[in-house]
Order: sequence, then structure tokens, then C-alpha cells
Amino acid sequence: MMRQNLATARLARGRCVPTTHPARAVFGRLLPPSTTSSRWSSSQSESSPQPPPSLPSSPNRSYLLPTHTPTPFPPHSSSSSPQNATTEVLSLAESYLLPVYARPPIVLSHGKGSWVWDTEGRKYLDFSAGIAVNCLGHADDGIAEVLAKQSATLLHASNVYHNLWAAKLAQLLVELTKAEGGLGFPNSALPPPAGTSDPACGPEELEATSTNVKIGTGGAKVFFSNSGTEANEGALKIARKVGKDRWLAKVSASSSSGSPSMSECTKTEIVCFQNAFHGRSLGALSVTPNPKYQAPFAPLLPGVKVGKVNVYEGKDSFGELVGENTCAVIVEPIQGEGGVNPLQVEWVRELRKKCDEVGAVLIFDEVQCGLYRTGSLWAHSTWPVDCHPDIVTMAKPLAGGYPIGAVLMRDNVAETMTAGTHGTTFGGSPLACAVGHHVLSRISSRPFISSVSSTSAHLISRLSLLPKYFPSILEPTIRGRGLILGLGFNEKWRQDGPGKLVGMARERGVLLLTAGKDAVRLVPSLNVGQEEVDLAVDVMESCLIKMEQETE
Repeated sequence: MMRQNLATARLARGRCVPTTHPARAVFGRLLPPSTTSSRWSSSQSESSPQPPPSLPSSPNRSYLLPTHTPTPFPPHSSSSSPQNATTEVLSLAESYLLPVYARPPIVLSHGKGSWVWDTEGRKYLDFSAGIAVNCLGHADDGIAEVLAKQSATLLHASNVYHNLWAAKLAQLLVELTKAEGGLGFPNSALPPPAGTSDPACGPEELEATSTNVKIGTGGAKVFFSNSGTEANEGALKIARKVGKDRWLAKVSASSSSGSPSMSECTKTEIVCFQNAFHGRSLGALSVTPNPKYQAPFAPLLPGVKVGKVNVYEGKDSFGELVGENTCAVIVEPIQGEGGVNPLQVEWVRELRKKCDEVGAVLIFDEVQCGLYRTGSLWAHSTWPVDCHPDIVTMAKPLAGGYPIGAVLMRDNVAETMTAGTHGTTFGGSPLACAVGHHVLSRISSRPFISSVSSTSAHLISRLSLLPKYFPSILEPTIRGRGLILGLGFNEKWRQDGPGKLVGMARERGVLLLTAGKDAVRLVPSLNVGQEEVDLAVDVMESCLIKMEQETE
């Protein structure tokens, strides 16, 4: 009755209809009271999608000339040139930072929404979002408020003790997965967005629906880390232990001479795939089969086999690689770093079936493609459950730019892990998890997801015109889905084309990324606006016109 009265009172004040989303009713007030302010929308309203604008009839020619040419570094005559903020930082970096990054000679000073500025006052449209991290853009007011409040309350306590936020964020991840699909839970029909376009709709209404709601009983477990690489390392480690447990149970059941020693276990092999990227620490690097990354650090982990995604037969197929000695198979539903290459659902179904046959743990690395980047919670959320993994790893957007990673696993995988089998000093800190809870609560709202879908549809519509305008440069189809998209280059352009387009776009004020050997990657903030989408594509069109002219 109390819950009904609260909801009725809000409706009487002209507020929005209370949501009954099963994954949100559990959590009470997800956000601070001030989240009801529309100031928390950065690039685009989080409440409703914008109407689709009309498409152009020809490529844009407004950005043929560079407008953001950086100051040369090192200066041509360093002894007489005055030291400005940019050259000062670049000089310090050259002297003191490990030179493992090939960076352009610009220094970013601040940002807001989908925009960043350098130390010389130039403004850039950031269509890379910190490599798919800044899901709510730069300098988001809500994130800043949570950071300030929590850092003034409890910054770090280690995992020797519980804190207020780790379990809440784990609960939110699990319950959203159960409601929206993934990790063996089916994708059920989702409730519609609250019947309002008011940006204030959300936190108080969620509070109104939270009274007397039964908290879920689990179904999956979460381990928090500090990055995607650490999440993948944790997943591989957990899968290795599951493999040993399954090997021991199988051998013990068929042995009449007592229990064998774990040192005899042969179920330790891992299968990964070409064009994968799972991280740069030694274990994650071992399943990132790129000679450029691996060769300087060999030998790596033994027992790693490499296949090709979407290949059903032959030596590169998982059928030839996954066997009784396989403890883990790790794959990205959409390969991001490797070229924006989506998996075929039927191929995944057969891979899942093979893993079940041999008792291998199937790991989906959703560090880049997960958490609504494709328009759904997980890239695999909309797939049938017989295509789902045993473990999902995540990181990049989970706290909107604050470092955090996580491993989400089925209960039958988690049961192998006991006190002392894994750990971290910083992972799951109250600060990281408070920010993560805030960010995930916002990006999982129905209006926000609807907005992502409409923006994605418009971006894909614009990008789909580029191969028609520039058939000699670009592949005919756009790679990816949602807001993880790729422009593939034709064979003639593959070696230099992606890097050239990224460089030319940066000189015209738009920041893009390459992907693999043959593509440009577009992973903007999830709240990027349609006008910003149009600007990014307009600049790319002008750059492609210039590239085409240079070959004539």
C-alpha cells in the first residue's frame, strides 16, 4: 500500500510512470537525488531519441583543408623557440615516460560531453571515447558528483573488509543479466520506457517501486578487477581451475587405484582466435595472437592453440583445436582491436556445443563490445541461450572512465573458487564500485538504450553511403553493430588507408581509431548526439575525397 501511495502521489504531481523493470525494482534509489536534474545529460538527452534527420545526396566537401595542424615537435630550433604548454608537456614526456605509445604531438587539457580541447585551444570531436570507455562522455556532472562524494567518504579499504558498493554493483550486473539476457539467461521481453520524455524521470520513481520487492537469489557471481586485462587474466585462471576439477572428477571416477595427483592433469590447454585482443599482461598476451605484440616477449604460456573465427572446417576450425585437454576457449563476440569482426551466431552455437562436449569453459571477452555498446546489455544478450558463455569479462565503460574491470560467471563455474584462490588489492574498491553502480544505473535505463539505438541507426545510415561514394577505397559493407562500427578498406588501401584517414580526420578536428590491419573503428560515447554523428561523417567524407584525389 505504501508503495502504491508513493507512486500515486508522484503521478498526481505530473511526474512519469514508475518503471517495473525487474532488474531495477530491486535496488531502491540507484542515484543521488540530484540525478533528477537534466544537467546530467551531456551530449544528448538520456530520456528520448531524436527524430532521424534526412540523409545527404552527396559527400560533404566542407572539410577538405586541415584546421587542427599541431605545432611541430621537437621544435625546428629548440634553442630559440619559446616553450609553450604543449612543448613543455611533450618534452617532459619524452624525458620521463616509457616510450611505448606512438602519439600525435597534441596534449589534451579538458573535455565536456563528446568534445575535448588541447592545450592550444583547439576543439576536437572525440569519436573514440577513450577507446570505448567514456560511455557518458567527458566531465560528466553525475560521475564527478559521485567521485567527490565517495572519495570524501571512503576511498579504499582493501578486500580484507566488505564495503557498501561492491555487492550492490555485483547485484546490479547479475540482475540486469537475468532480466535482459546473457550467461544462460534468456532475453525476455523488456518493459517499455517510462511514458515520458522528461529527463528527470528515473531515480525517485525507482525508489517508489522498490518497497517490499524480493531481492534475487543470485544465479551468477562477480569478481572485480581494475582493468579488462586483469579481468581476462582472472577468467583464464578460473577456467584453468575448473578444468582441473573436471579432469580430477573424470579420472577419479574411472580409476581403481586411488585419486590421481593434480600435477598429472592434462586439461590445461586454451584456445583463442586470430585477430583477438585480450590484453598485454603475460597470460592475456598469450591469447592475443599478434606477432607484433607477442614476439618480443616469447616464450609465452604453453598449451595455447589459435583458430579463426567463423571457420567451420579445416585446421583453423575449433573442431580441430578444442578437445579433451582444453580447459578454456576465449573469444570476443565482436573483435574490436582486431578489425570490428562480429561472430556468426551459428558458429557460436557450434562452438558452445563443442565446449560442452569436452567440458571446456567458454569465455566471452566483452571488454569493448559489452555494456550496451551494441544496444543490448551484452553483445550476446539477444542470442539464443545455447550460444551463451560460461564467463563474461568486462571493463571499459563500466565506470565511465574510472578504472574498473569485472568477471561475471555462472554459479557452476564460480563454485570452484574458494577463499584464497584469487584476489586483488584495489579491485572492487568503494570508489570504483560507487561510480560503476551510478554509470550502469544510467546507461541501463530504457530511454537511454532507446536513444543509443536511434543514434546507431542514423550513424549506420550515414556510414552506409560511404562505400557507395568511395567504392575504390572502402569495402561495401559496414562492420559491427550498435555503436561499435568499422569501415573496412579495400586491398589496395589496407596498408596505409586506415591510418591516413585517422590522421586526416584529426587534422580536421575529429578523433577516430584504427582497428586491425584494414579498418577504422568508430566507438563514440553512448550519449553522442546526432548532430555530432553528422559532423564526424561529414569530416570523413571530406577526408576520403582528398584521399581519392591524391591517387588520381
